[in-house]
Amino acid sequence: MDTLQQEGGELEWKESARWVKFEEKVEEGGERWSKPHVSTLTLHSLFELRTCLQTGCILLDLDGFSLAQIVDELLERHIADGLLSPELREKISFVLLRKHRHQTKKPIHRSLADIGKSSTNSAAPPARPQPNLSRSTSSASGIHRSTEDLRARRSGSLGRLHHAQSRSMNDISDTPSTDQLKNKFMKKIPRDAEASNVLVGEVDFLDKPFVSFIRLAQATTLGGLTEVPVPTRFLFILLGPQGKTKSYNEIGRAIATLMVDDLFSDVAYKARDRDDLIAGVDEFLDEVIVLPPGEWDPTIRIEPPKKVPSAEMRKSVLNLNELGQMNGSASGAVSGEDEELPAPHEVGQELKFTGRLGGGLWLDIKRKAPWYCSDIYDGFHIQTISAVLFIYLGCITNAITFGGLLGDATDNYQGVMESFLGTALAGTVFCLFGGQPLIILSSTGPILIFEKLLYEFSKSNSIDYMELRLWIGIHSCLQCLVLAFSDASYIIQYMTRFTEEGFSSLISFIFISDAIKKMVGSFKYYPINRGFKPDNVIGYRCDCLPPDQGVNASAPLADDNMTLLFNLTDLDWGQLSKKDCVKFSGTLVGKACKYVPDLALMSFILFFGTYSMTVSLKKFKFSRYFPTKLRNLISDFSIVISILLFCGLDCLLDLDTPKLHVPTQIKPTRSDRGWLVMPFGKNPWWWYLASFVPALLVTILIFMDQQISAVIVNRKENKLKKGCGYHLDLFWVGVLMAACSFMGLPWYVAATVISIAHIDSLKMETESSAPGEQPQFLGVREQRLTGILVFVLTGLSVFLAPVLQFIPMPVLYGVFLYMGVASLSGIQFWERIKLYLMPPKHQPDFSFLRHVPLRRVHLFTLVQIICLAVLWTLKSTFLAIIFPVMILGLMVVRKLLDLMFSQHDLAWLDDILPDKDKKKKEDEKKKKKKAGDRESDEEDVNLYRTVSDPHHLDRRYCVLKLHVPYRDLMMVPDVHAVAC
Repeated sequence: MDTLQQEGGELEWKESARWVKFEEKVEEGGERWSKPHVSTLTLHSLFELRTCLQTGCILLDLDGFSLAQIVDELLERHIADGLLSPELREKISFVLLRKHRHQTKKPIHRSLADIGKSSTNSAAPPARPQPNLSRSTSSASGIHRSTEDLRARRSGSLGRLHHAQSRSMNDISDTPSTDQLKNKFMKKIPRDAEASNVLVGEVDFLDKPFVSFIRLAQATTLGGLTEVPVPTRFLFILLGPQGKTKSYNEIGRAIATLMVDDLFSDVAYKARDRDDLIAGVDEFLDEVIVLPPGEWDPTIRIEPPKKVPSAEMRKSVLNLNELGQMNGSASGAVSGEDEELPAPHEVGQELKFTGRLGGGLWLDIKRKAPWYCSDIYDGFHIQTISAVLFIYLGCITNAITFGGLLGDATDNYQGVMESFLGTALAGTVFCLFGGQPLIILSSTGPILIFEKLLYEFSKSNSIDYMELRLWIGIHSCLQCLVLAFSDASYIIQYMTRFTEEGFSSLISFIFISDAIKKMVGSFKYYPINRGFKPDNVIGYRCDCLPPDQGVNASAPLADDNMTLLFNLTDLDWGQLSKKDCVKFSGTLVGKACKYVPDLALMSFILFFGTYSMTVSLKKFKFSRYFPTKLRNLISDFSIVISILLFCGLDCLLDLDTPKLHVPTQIKPTRSDRGWLVMPFGKNPWWWYLASFVPALLVTILIFMDQQISAVIVNRKENKLKKGCGYHLDLFWVGVLMAACSFMGLPWYVAATVISIAHIDSLKMETESSAPGEQPQFLGVREQRLTGILVFVLTGLSVFLAPVLQFIPMPVLYGVFLYMGVASLSGIQFWERIKLYLMPPKHQPDFSFLRHVPLRRVHLFTLVQIICLAVLWTLKSTFLAIIFPVMILGLMVVRKLLDLMFSQHDLAWLDDILPDKDKKKKEDEKKKKKKAGDRESDEEDVNLYRTVSDPHHLDRRYCVLKLHVPYRDLMMVPDVHAVAC
């Protein structure tokens, strides 16, 4: 927004405000822009703007190529319409063609004394152009000389100027300056943006306002008119008599605010005449909310909201049940049918039952094949580097932990090395060919329980464990293939939010619990020395005493043949280190011998420091420090930065904290087994058939774990665009089960928490956003490269052992804790649990709280908590093997909830279960309703054309003023009067 100002005896247009989406003003000091804020307008200014558009000059689709030519055309139109005296043409032309000084460019002629002065009488700077960028100018309050005097000083005795001569007085450049081209603000403006320039000011030679609204036929770059080289499409000019500076400024702010409004800007682009513009103002006024002047401070700048309603949503606001409820429903809906309900639980095409053998699998392949190439090159982005390192550390930590537990459970038939190779093999193949490559495969707790029970059963019955496990894997593979070819995954549509959130919350709590348990365990291995007293430090010593020579005179001889003749008596036992003393079977005596530095406290610092710093850096993108790109980069690499920082701290202190141990050789953990398991020869033949029964349990486990994780990853909130493939995923999980069984490797299935972390690390947001506008979530960077690199690196970890051995385990536990906590974000169940601890007046404004009584919300949450507690109890006992069956039990519980809660409450708290017959009836009902609405609209139009007596108008049409465009109402003045 540009305002007419006087600087050093010269008239010029100064930028006073700008709009991209929200308003920014030049602060009183004139040295910086204000924070973006929501424009607050006076109702009077909007009515004055409406009057200006009614009485001023409107030029639509004007062919303009330069500001001077546009001004000439404008003045000719004003004179032709009798709105301007010909004698004032040169004066107005002189004013409109003055140079424009933007906020980034300070006047050269200001003296040092002037710079030190406070510019108290400078007016707000002009608003600048943008995709619907408004720019307005307000008149300055400090114009002391008349325009005629200034013109005389500048042009001497030129007298009256010819129209062509007026162009020679144009101070504005025709092409963008270097400063304009280098302006960094251009990055904030969306592509293909067009400017709306608003020029307002007061002069002494007018006795009535000079108002013009111009829309150019084609957007044109008007040189130095705009702060950045954005083509101008609209111009609003308001010049008026002196004494109404504030009023002119408010009118300029009003039109600038309207021009960045989605609905009005659409009207401005499509308007055919003056009436269309006025109708657009009226529609804007219909949505205006008035704040009582005595109940708020007008000087307060309202912060931009995190999310604004879309234009489509605003267009639907004119429904009857929304009128008068600008802050939400005050007393509930008028009727159950009219009340707005959340989006229903929709079944995607991926879960449709085709009824053909392999029909769903074939559709998955057809759906994913066109995206395969983009799944590769879309991964070439700096964000993927951070995601790869983050998920890689999570995977190797999980592989080491699971491998160690599996080795203990199976007597090292499967250990850390098998866990590493299995993770690398299964993960790489799945990411290469799976239907949803964002899913990360890993081993799970129920599989560990099954392996433990299977090994104990085999050992007690003298059955070869590896051969029996192979046949279970083969049967389970065949069962998974049958499920994939028979479209069995369609039952996933009955897994509503209730089941999804119960499962994902359980897995998240398991991650959090395991991380804390491992951290607490370090206090047992490295206890804090509570008995240490600084005053007795002199008495703390540790001596190494030689062993009894008669009992073990040559203990080291068995360790090294070179020491056979070595006599232990020749050693200086007092100079040996602790390790050497133990090596030569010496005895440590003294209070200080058991002293260990406070490794537990240091481990806790590494653990909690990694977690807390990761959380802080992840939120750093929303801070006010540093440029946007740097903030985003720090946020993307938050995990990596935290790990490197605390690894460096550990190395600096050089304490013997527990480190990450990775195998250094590729060989089976158990020396008496190879890399290939033979299917025959060790067990009776009937075991090959009997293994079908335990395989069925494994299949249920695999199916439920895989598909629920896939549903969570594929939720609509993630805005995935490339589709998914439930049947294809299950197919490859089954094939990989057979492959891992033949190689004696663990079985793998989708890991919920790590997959959610993978999704979060690849989220995309808008790069160009208006000042004050929150970056909009665009979706997830869908590609296969991150998963492939993660699992390839996992397989190569054996060769990276010299580097990985410097990573403290507490740091990785901190990463586990972050994964578990981060996966809880966005889960409605977790938000409803926190409501128990909040007084009602402090509870967030959740949509379900507006429509469901709080006691019903708490009851629904209590049911979920009880189900979660039952699952947690089962998980902690030997009954964990039936864990997948209990997930099916959640679906049964959800079905029973239909008896406790109304469908209305379930629609807001969960999802309504799909019902084929009911859905068909609802679809038919919607079609009939749409057809009826179209017929009703036609009747309404005919009514306006035929009604002659307004007193016979049906009262139900009294609200149509809000639904019918203003220009249509103008066709029947009498009816309009009644509607008012």
